[in-house]
Amino acid sequence: MAALPASIQILTRPPFLRYEFGEAYDEMFESPGTPRPHYQALYRTLLELPAEELRKSQQAADLSFLHQGITFTVYGNAQGTERVFPNDLLPRIMAGDEWRKIEKGLTQRITALNLFLQDIYHQGRILADGVVPRELVYSCRHFRREMRGLNVPRGVYVSVCGTDLVRLPNGEFAVLEDNLRVPSGVSYMLANRKVLKRVFPKLFRDYGVWPVEHYTQALLTTLRAMAPVNCSGRHEPTVVLLTPGVFNSAYFEHTFLAQQMGIELVEGRDLLVHDNIVYMRTTAGLRRVDVIYRRVDDDFVDPLCFRKDSNLGVPGLFNAYRAGNVTLSNAIGTGVADDKAMYAYVPAIIRYYLQEDPVLANVDTYLLTDRSQQQFVLEHLDELVVKAVGESGGYGMLIGPHSTAEQREEFRQRILAEPRNYIAQPTLSLSRGPCFLDGDVQARHVDLRPYILYGENVTLVPGGLTRVALRRGSLVVNSSQGGGSKDTWVLRA
Repeated sequence: MAALPASIQILTRPPFLRYEFGEAYDEMFESPGTPRPHYQALYRTLLELPAEELRKSQQAADLSFLHQGITFTVYGNAQGTERVFPNDLLPRIMAGDEWRKIEKGLTQRITALNLFLQDIYHQGRILADGVVPRELVYSCRHFRREMRGLNVPRGVYVSVCGTDLVRLPNGEFAVLEDNLRVPSGVSYMLANRKVLKRVFPKLFRDYGVWPVEHYTQALLTTLRAMAPVNCSGRHEPTVVLLTPGVFNSAYFEHTFLAQQMGIELVEGRDLLVHDNIVYMRTTAGLRRVDVIYRRVDDDFVDPLCFRKDSNLGVPGLFNAYRAGNVTLSNAIGTGVADDKAMYAYVPAIIRYYLQEDPVLANVDTYLLTDRSQQQFVLEHLDELVVKAVGESGGYGMLIGPHSTAEQREEFRQRILAEPRNYIAQPTLSLSRGPCFLDGDVQARHVDLRPYILYGENVTLVPGGLTRVALRRGSLVVNSSQGGGSKDTWVLRA
């Protein structure tokens, strides 16, 4: 076995024999062998439990995921696309005061981003004042000119948001990116909680963990609040979830959420538009639809308005939307606000609309349309992370320190050809938390995706999806790139 770098230390008692400490913030330990106060009960439990019992618990958790059909899809993989979602047995534990700051920061952020979207599709004050460059907005492929002047219910463009947070070496959380179009993963948050409550029932109860199971009802309440004004008094809003179908990577989540909310799961062929009103085909005849929680990207929503070759959407849907007879959640065109180049301006957006400093920091971001920033990035590709502005899931990304010379040259050419399509950021040392792997407790890099609902009120269930880079040394937490997830416990105290 190769000698460990001097900056890395390990513990010497089971089951922590392969638990490494480096420069990253450690979620569980203040220093080697000294657990943080809110992790002490879990630490004692792990010392006392036989390794075989932990293995059996992990197997039971894996079987539970398998039997529930909790899967995800890896596109372009020759070995098969459908896989059981990897889950880790050990919870990530957060103190209540940490969560309160996150909650405040994310409420501030989604409020400002909704105001930004309302503004750019109507008055454009922030563009006229030069706070955000016009060309950045208008060159974004997610900016929809069809949305100009269109009033959305309550002025809410983003009802459902999943924001990715990372903890930096100083212990502070920062926003890595916003997901404002069709954010996924919340079903895995709920599934992880269900499993962990069975695996560690006493520990869960003694810790005093805030619940997350009410998320689906909070989501349904939020969607109903977005119903068109003309629905009021006519009947209780009819809400449906629009899915691209069984081949979508998040299809399990679509079926899960529809079932938990008690609403219909529909595909484009299940809906029709007549006189600018949307109807759902049922065995009892046509039923009017008021709110569509769409998990279909903008391009595929309506072949009469967007991609003409789409079989996933509903012909005439956008006209019904424009007439105010149906609500789409999230609204069309929200992707302009989660463009990774726009991300660099979010602190300025918060100050402009709310006259407040951001509660949660951004990560330093280089815009490659700027010649001097581009030059710096090209000279330091081996040190930086380069991301395509419109990609997600870990695709279209270069992690400089882990890349080859050929990969860096490829990205150099991509940047020179399309500088607007890329941004760069420092390679972050994501915090690391305990994971049960191969019979031992080992440290792996993690991030956090809380879910924010914006309706009559802003609602966050305490916690979110903690994603884990299960491969040793990896910084990529996406399931499509070898990552997994774990339950997130936010403590009441």
